[in-house]
Amino acid sequence: MEMKLATPPLPRDVWLKRLRYRSWHRGCKETDLVLGTYCDRHLDGMDEPALGLYEALLDEDDADIWNWLTGKAACPRAEFAPLIEALKSQPLS
Repeated sequence: MEMKLATPPLPRDVWLKRLRYRSWHRGCKETDLVLGTYCDRHLDGMDEPALGLYEALLDEDDADIWNWLTGKAACPRAEFAPLIEALKSQPLS
């Protein structure tokens, strides 16, 4: 199944800046750290479908993302599974 982009593609540099901002300014320090670190390490190398998937994840509620990352709840969207696993396995230092 092809992932539809969450927003119309912007110029890449603007899109990446927007995703970085959204990753680091979630409102919950824990998810800021996990998402922001991941984005700083991986965003530049991601293609448009991967960026669209990442943006779709950012559209989810912080509490839900945190519960998926900590295993308190299963993520209901199968397309997020590889991304959630990548986020969980990254070192934060």
